[in-house]
Amino acid sequence: MTALYMERYLNFGLTRKELQSGKPIIGIAQTGSDLSPCNRHHLVLAERVREGIREAGGIAMEFPVHPIQETGKRPGAALDRNLAYLGLVELLYGYPLDGVVLTIGCDKTTPACLMAAATVNIPAIALSVGPMLNGWWHGERTGSGTVVWAARQQLATGEIDYDGFMDIVASSAPSTGFCNTMGTASTMNSLAEALGMQLPGSAAIPAPYRERQQMAYETGKRAVQLVWDDVKPSDIMTREAFENVIVVNSAIGGSTNAPIHINAIARHIGVPLDVRDWQTIGHKVPLLVNMQPAGEYLGEDYQHAGGVPAVVAELMRHNLIHENALTVNGKSIGDNCRNAKIELPDVIRSFDNPLVHDAGFIVLHGNLFDSAIMKTSVISKEFRDRYLSDPANPNAFEGRAIVFEGPEDYHHRIEDPSLDIDEHCMLFIRGAGPIGYPGAAEVVNMQPPAALIKRGITALPCIGDGRQSGTSGSPSILNASPEAAAGGGLAILKTGDMVRINLDKGEANILISDEELARRRAELAAEGGFHFPASQTPWQEIQRSMVDQLGQGMVLKPAVKYQKVAQTYGVPRDNH
Repeated sequence: MTALYMERYLNFGLTRKELQSGKPIIGIAQTGSDLSPCNRHHLVLAERVREGIREAGGIAMEFPVHPIQETGKRPGAALDRNLAYLGLVELLYGYPLDGVVLTIGCDKTTPACLMAAATVNIPAIALSVGPMLNGWWHGERTGSGTVVWAARQQLATGEIDYDGFMDIVASSAPSTGFCNTMGTASTMNSLAEALGMQLPGSAAIPAPYRERQQMAYETGKRAVQLVWDDVKPSDIMTREAFENVIVVNSAIGGSTNAPIHINAIARHIGVPLDVRDWQTIGHKVPLLVNMQPAGEYLGEDYQHAGGVPAVVAELMRHNLIHENALTVNGKSIGDNCRNAKIELPDVIRSFDNPLVHDAGFIVLHGNLFDSAIMKTSVISKEFRDRYLSDPANPNAFEGRAIVFEGPEDYHHRIEDPSLDIDEHCMLFIRGAGPIGYPGAAEVVNMQPPAALIKRGITALPCIGDGRQSGTSGSPSILNASPEAAAGGGLAILKTGDMVRINLDKGEANILISDEELARRRAELAAEGGFHFPASQTPWQEIQRSMVDQLGQGMVLKPAVKYQKVAQTYGVPRDNH
């Protein structure tokens, strides 16, 4: 068997002496490709990772991970997060790897890689590809993703034409790297560092900077030592580390996609974490990072201001961080960050001068759903004045429901005058969850009709069982679980229903009687349940048959019982 296993690994130049030396074999899980432009720089960074591995006395084995590009994959990149996870689990367990460098970046690659490392539980370290350089248009910063929503409004009001719209949007992507805003990519890479799975200071370095390649080299070196020290993901991804992640997410103005992905990682490592923890632990944390979409600046500014270590240090000064949580460099997060300084105080604010005081998520429930998330750090003054400032009902509002059956229906009918949409309406979208779409689509942040935008009403309350881009500044209520396709209350909502939202009580309810609620549910059951499009590929059907809801991390239900696979099952059976 030794001859069989070794023979083909000699055919591209490795030697028997290397392979039988006892040196750690370190995998480089490569997420970069032409299909994944946000992660493509990893094709270059891997060269420095290899040099670091070799320098530390290891042997590098680079291999591809299923590509996931947020802006390129139809019907949605979230469909492939679990597919990439499954493939990587098989690679990490089935091949002779002692440790792995996880190349992370664009939204779903980060959780997919960390989920797989959590399941197999061999020594692992993550390397971010880094954000793009700042985008600029006529002297102003243009943030990737965020500028799309702003330019859409200008297009709707006739301020710009289609070519102008395209030019503005393209200006926000000036270099290799992921979104330069605090979208899901910057969020998840920052949280991977806060979780302890990246070297300190590595999350925010822009992709083209020399420090990014230097960090790749150091990451390769550290991967080898992790093997010798037998430091595994389960040693790092503890309950305390996940609580640190929730606190940091609020402070950076992180994406509403974070609870989905972080809860999924926690489920695969076996750490109890509930969607409601994001409010109980994170809501009272202030927003410190002044970065689009919640603020003004972009990725380069975040790096120059001190990045994650500066944020963590400020939170530590107010006893909000579990300082003893272990990280991949062998030190605690407290030791890594204690002396970090805020270098640009308008980009990373002090705790006493935040952009928003209570900046975490609110988790809502009611007869519409068991759980849904609202990001409070992006509630604008306009939105707050219109919907949340009634002295008799503070932080509560009612509205007439306008219901759309997915994004196609929304785009087709949003300008329909017969809907009579005004500022007292709420826009609902359903059929956009893990089962219904499939894969959970980023479609909940719906803009109002052009007539309202021209009147200065740039945001209506938006609610749905899908997701929205972390680059969106919309204070939507989203990630509704269970979704309509799984029998959630959104399935029985009708256009014209009155809906009441109470943020203080965390409630979201259709204002109908219990009798009417029961009648509608019976009617839905008689119709065979909520109808959604048929699966178009084998993977769509497979995932739909076993996927959990957004509130539970959208994991594959049978997968969570496989934990610490390398330790539980040992070396797999021989292949011949």
